[in-house]
Amino acid sequence: MTRPDQAAENLLRVKEKVRDASRVVVLTGAGVSAESGVPTFRGAGGLWRQYKATDLATPEAFARDPRLVWEFYNYRREVLAPLEPNAAHRALADLERAKESFVLLTQNIDGLHQAAGSRNVVELHGNIWRVRCSRCGNRKEDRRVPIPYPPVCESCSGMLRPDVVWFGESLDPDVFRLAYQALERCDVMLVIGTSGVVQPAASMGLYAKENGAFVAEINLEPTPYSRALSVSLQGKAGDLVPQVVV
Repeated sequence: MTRPDQAAENLLRVKEKVRDASRVVVLTGAGVSAESGVPTFRGAGGLWRQYKATDLATPEAFARDPRLVWEFYNYRREVLAPLEPNAAHRALADLERAKESFVLLTQNIDGLHQAAGSRNVVELHGNIWRVRCSRCGNRKEDRRVPIPYPPVCESCSGMLRPDVVWFGESLDPDVFRLAYQALERCDVMLVIGTSGVVQPAASMGLYAKENGAFVAEINLEPTPYSRALSVSLQGKAGDLVPQVVV
């Protein structure tokens, strides 16, 4: 565990690096959204009815029983609809406005960064408030709760699915390219509220550091990458992020 005086030194160091940086990249994970009340896949609330959430968020589950998967996602949309951005979301939106170059990479699909005012957001795993045609690939925003079943594409009459990356699927190549371009060019990277388990996001901080960036992690507890990064701060994102970006 980091000593209190060491933690204060680390916090000041990160704050100074962020203040002086021109090009900043931030990666956020479930820990940021959890402070707004968003349930996580890996928490105790990982069951819906008798199903594991991780068993429903797959292309195989959608092919087998699209109605069940849509019922699950309509439930998730109902949970997310009333939630608001927290202090970490708002602080990152403020940071974007203060920087010459700012890219926010997020593993979260809830749209809370945009609700807080962030604009240059790269959604690694998609967005639950968009739908995508499983036949022609057309995308559109749809914030209805619930979405009536079966949701049909206006262009080709194919079945619509949530525009999210399911377990077993690869990231969109364009999203992947944008993310790694940002990682190669940044001066400072903040990795906030991620478990350090889900690839390729888990190793993005290390990639940025290898390309010369100062990389600071903010998380409730250490991750597999904590010792390899420049600094690791333990605590709630809603407490630490506003202090870092002032």
